[in-house]
Amino acid sequence: MTEPIEPFVPRPFRAARWLPGPHAQTVAGRYLRRGARVRYRRERLDTPDGDFLDLDFASVDGSPLAADAPLVVVVHGLEGSSSSAYVLETCRALAQAGMRATAMNFRTCGGELNRLPRFYHAGETGDLGFVLRTLAERQPDVALGAVGFSLGGNVLLKYLGEQGAEGGDAVVRAAAAVSVPFDLTAGGEKLEASVMGRVYVYALLRTLRSKFRAKAGMIGGVCDAPRVLAARTFREFDDAGTAPLHGFRDVEHYYTSSSSAAFLPGLRTPTLLVHSRDDPFLPEAAIPTAAVDANPCLTGVFPEHGGHVGFIGGSPWAPEFWAEREAARFLAAHLHG
Repeated sequence: MTEPIEPFVPRPFRAARWLPGPHAQTVAGRYLRRGARVRYRRERLDTPDGDFLDLDFASVDGSPLAADAPLVVVVHGLEGSSSSAYVLETCRALAQAGMRATAMNFRTCGGELNRLPRFYHAGETGDLGFVLRTLAERQPDVALGAVGFSLGGNVLLKYLGEQGAEGGDAVVRAAAAVSVPFDLTAGGEKLEASVMGRVYVYALLRTLRSKFRAKAGMIGGVCDAPRVLAARTFREFDDAGTAPLHGFRDVEHYYTSSSSAAFLPGLRTPTLLVHSRDDPFLPEAAIPTAAVDANPCLTGVFPEHGGHVGFIGGSPWAPEFWAEREAARFLAAHLHG
């Protein structure tokens, strides 16, 4: 039986007064985080199904950490990549806490389209599991952790829950997930209900449709291409494209099968969950507080404010990125020693 983890005492989040409201936090986070001191060494992994995944091993400030320092896999969100500002900021926070970082790029997100007639999605845990097992086999004596953001956090939590429920070895010793869409249906409905929500969806669908066009000759026969290209909501795009491409009956099957909230009871890895109650990508009622309270392996931190992958404090000339620092603190407490 898994022993309860030691309590983690989070530092309080104080939202910057000069960024009032969830949308200011959400949008500003993209532009205020800096990545100039992070450099990557890329490695391409061939997947068992004949495709590939790109991993980027981070070096921060040109100061390499010891080869046996804890290693943390960073998983980006929808249409993000290892170049996303929050990924770079996380690599820096991990290095400052004495941990190495490897940023995983989902298929199609590393700068080159993948080989197969498929993409990535919120419930795809096979690729993450493959990456984690590969790294664990290379350095079996090194403490391995993971941190995921938004869709990447959903994938991470689902993977951990699956492994725990099946009695398997999740490989990672500790994890953290930030701004997770725990309920994909509820998240999509919230985004559709506001003007700003529709702006976010438009920006993300624009790049998703572009990728579909680039691979239309390979995947057009599997999907209803006109519906995919005409989609104006996540639900429409996922029903016409994501679901049939990845073996789901329809969008309902995809959402119910992939939402991470249902997998939290089976999770057996010490895991930090960070999510703001004003996240514009998910209604507060969909935050699975009861499941978190019932599982001693989960530590939930749910500030009133912070937006979606925002959590910016400090001053305009010296902003502070609280979520990345808290994730690094939590992981360091479990991976060091």
